[in-house]
Amino acid sequence: MWLDGLWFVVGLGALVLGADALVRGASKLALTLGISPLVVGLTIVAFGTSAPELAVSTSAVLGGQTDIAVGNVVGSNIFNVLFILGLSALIVPLVVHQQLIRQEVPIMLGASLLLALLGLDGRIVFWEGGLLFALLCAYTAYLVIQSRSAQAVASPTVFDEAVQPPSTGAWDARPWVQWALIAVGLALLVWGADRLVDAAVAFARAWGVSDLVIGLTIVAAGTSMPEVATSIAAALKGERDIAVGNVVGSNTFNILGVVGVSGLVSGQAGLTLADSLRHFDMWVMLAVAMACLPIFLTGRSIARWEGGVFLAYYVAYATYLILAAQQHAQLYAFSAVMLGFVLPLTLVTLVVLWLREPGGRG
Repeated sequence: MWLDGLWFVVGLGALVLGADALVRGASKLALTLGISPLVVGLTIVAFGTSAPELAVSTSAVLGGQTDIAVGNVVGSNIFNVLFILGLSALIVPLVVHQQLIRQEVPIMLGASLLLALLGLDGRIVFWEGGLLFALLCAYTAYLVIQSRSAQAVASPTVFDEAVQPPSTGAWDARPWVQWALIAVGLALLVWGADRLVDAAVAFARAWGVSDLVIGLTIVAAGTSMPEVATSIAAALKGERDIAVGNVVGSNTFNILGVVGVSGLVSGQAGLTLADSLRHFDMWVMLAVAMACLPIFLTGRSIARWEGGVFLAYYVAYATYLILAAQQHAQLYAFSAVMLGFVLPLTLVTLVVLWLREPGGRG
């Protein structure tokens, strides 16, 4: 057990170092290439930090555990919004870019709804995986083209100042150094996440937690540790577009990329979805994605209290999973309180704030 604890600490350290290198390289590269930090967060950073989900899900498919492949994605997406955005907003209130409200969150919502609909029959077949992956390729290409076009029509003076690389005296001013930082950061993130997940799973099994709960909580949270470290590091460095864009982009990539590749790897057999995923967890994922819109629209920012609400809901979701897995006597009472009081109260609060602040908080 002590060895698992050691690997947990080592993995966490690798995540912190990797996140710092990745954010530094990606933010500098955005200036060098003339691509906005938001797009870098939605593509390079988001896709890179989702590499653990891709590795875990692909490995699960090849090992014949197809329900874990989708369960990991669903659990990670819930964790990304509720835990990562919640924790990041508690540290520093996050400013939400208008593009996220107008375009990226609706795309994330659409991808979540598409996955839920495709999974209604209990399977993600080969062509459905191909469809998801094709949509990812089209989405990525559109983001890059959109960013370059927006920069091209900007004032030449503003554009030149915006894309000027750092002074040559800075050690990370050269493009090859920036790419090296991104590569090293991603390698540390993936390696650290793998060590941390292995240790966390060992802990969970030693404590008698079921594999289903492990997949939706420990594994999902573990593979999302790169997003945790990256978003928090980005928020502390003032790269708030990357902090929020990383979460939204990762969720979109998880659905279109991870499930898409897993569906392709599964071949003609397809991905079999557990009943609990189809009937409960997928719809929680969709509801969480939908919750982003009213919160983002009540002022184009995520305030500290809203971050606290997100964190509290993740704790509630994880608690429900554990109580349900154990068929605990308090499951009914807990569910009744959440459905009959907490959720309606939160919804009413968000609606009131939205109506009272149509002009936003700045």
